[in-house]
Amino acid sequence: VTLESRLFRVVQTRQLHAEAHLAHRRRTVKTQIVEGRREGERLLFLTDITELRRLATVRQEFVANLVHELRTPITSLRLTAESLLGDPLPKDRRRFAERLVREADLMSKIIDNLRQLGDIENGAMAVDVSQFDLAELIHDSVARLGTERTVNSSIPQDLVISTDRPKLAQALGNLLDNAAKFSPPGTAIDVHAEVTNEEVVLSVRDRGPGISPEHWSRVFERFYKVDRARPREAGGFGLGLAITKHLVQILGGRIWTETAREGGQVFYIALPHEVLTGT
Repeated sequence: VTLESRLFRVVQTRQLHAEAHLAHRRRTVKTQIVEGRREGERLLFLTDITELRRLATVRQEFVANLVHELRTPITSLRLTAESLLGDPLPKDRRRFAERLVREADLMSKIIDNLRQLGDIENGAMAVDVSQFDLAELIHDSVARLGTERTVNSSIPQDLVISTDRPKLAQALGNLLDNAAKFSPPGTAIDVHAEVTNEEVVLSVRDRGPGISPEHWSRVFERFYKVDRARPREAGGFGLGLAITKHLVQILGGRIWTETAREGGQVFYIALPHEVLTGT
């Protein structure tokens, strides 16, 4: 349907109020027809509601995804509780109790992540700037990861930065955790930092299968998963990268991902050089 024919149809059918999708401009508009001052004259007013429709779709997808993520632990909790009501053998009670705790922890983590996203988006999260050595932050983040796989790091020495350390640590930790989940056992993770003319760029590379380009921008959306068939325990909830994106934006930076030339996927965090180094 062309732009002209779609609007012509609205006028021809004399729909006083309607909604039309303009295929050529990829916009959605609300139309209103008003009688003109002259006989037979009609005025057509267009209101761009593309963003409103996009936000409505985002809200619908968010609710659907939240229901999907909560359904599994709730179902597991119910089944486990029913098993306990059946008076199982003593040796099975502890296993059922541990499952209850595990599923409750998973639900609590989802809620905590959503609360943090809400605080960030509402501007309720303050920035506490301090000076620290970037190499030390990366070393601490790798140690906190608690993985036995090799982590190769290439960080400029004596690079002291000024920013919110806990927020940058959480953002980097999320990327490291993501790389560990999607890298095959026994493979390494690469962490690299470099200073450009305008930015300090951190990168985390895994040795996984990589992500198709059509997913690169969407992986930072809440609950978005490239492979929905992947087990929840292996792939997470789809909230870590969304939180990371918002944390980086709070720090005045940007984040993106692309396929590494040597294989795997690499995620980048770029922060303004003047903010980090005070120069």
